Amino acid sequence: MTNLSEIGEFGLIERFSQQFIKDLPEGITGIGDDCAIIPLNHEKALLVTTDMLIEDRHFLLNKITPHNLGQKSLMVNLSDIAAMGGDPHSAYLSIGIPAKLKVEWLDKFFLGIKELCLNTGTYFLGGDTTKSPDRLVINIGVIGTINPLKIKKRSTALPGDIICINDTVGDSGGGLKILIDEKPPDKYSSFLVQRHNCPRAHIEEGKWLAHRETVNAMIDVSDGIESDIHRIMESSAVGAEIEISKIPVSKELIKVCEKYNWNAREIGLTSGEDYCLMFTVPEEYFNDIESEYVKEFKTPIYTIGKINDNQENLTFTQNGEIIEFTEHGFDHFKSKNEKV
Repeated sequence: MTNLSEIGEFGLIERFSQQFIKDLPEGITGIGDDCAIIPLNHEKALLVTTDMLIEDRHFLLNKITPHNLGQKSLMVNLSDIAAMGGDPHSAYLSIGIPAKLKVEWLDKFFLGIKELCLNTGTYFLGGDTTKSPDRLVINIGVIGTINPLKIKKRSTALPGDIICINDTVGDSGGGLKILIDEKPPDKYSSFLVQRHNCPRAHIEEGKWLAHRETVNAMIDVSDGIESDIHRIMESSAVGAEIEISKIPVSKELIKVCEKYNWNAREIGLTSGEDYCLMFTVPEEYFNDIESEYVKEFKTPIYTIGKINDNQENLTFTQNGEIIEFTEHGFDHFKSKNEKV
């Protein structure tokens, strides 16, 4: 018998997914991307995603406000819609509630969801509630819409593409380490904790990138750059090279890492829940995309590496020199990768 810890989350998905993928009708995309894709007609397709959060696994109930937890629970799903370039349409919540939670706590939780729905044009249309024996369990599904010709997938990266991300990484991972290690608050650590508890889905940026034909593949950084670039590599049957010195990290993360002797770029490379966008662009079109993006959003695009034809092989370099890198991003079933 095989233990789940031996094959990990993505090994489990690979193990059972093929039996479902092979029977899908033409045009429908199922397991293997940020969202399932269901075409309605030549002008519109549905994007469908769902994500589960479990107390003590994905969040510490005493380290996050109910308002923030409500928003984060929805935001992680909106990020999947953003990763494919879509518009969110509606959200559905299934929640297992332990007896320890008070009605007033739930009032604040749902207020967080409501505010984010209003801010993103997402309708909350129902779900299911049940009693949980001990821990809070939150599962939200989101439906989005998109023109089928504009969808960005993981499977369309090409050799020679530049690997880009649209925000700094590692802040959420740094914030989680602060919470777990119970580090004292200061302005830098508080910034990181806020980034962990209150991530942002890059919806407008995702839609903008989806309308650029010269953007090839796209994914959101939910499990960490090191893990999520593997999703692109596997889906596109390509290899990649990541330059560690180019991993963009915030000044706040650098300050905290200097204080506690942590490695900022290691955290930036392997920790998850940043929810920025990682996408690939042919080298000859990068300058145009970058200048247009900066003009539109007043924020930079960061280049962190390059796609190559060394199929499914990931190489790390440090200032141009190939190095060994043994850390890995988050995997739900690998025993050495506890998230909380």
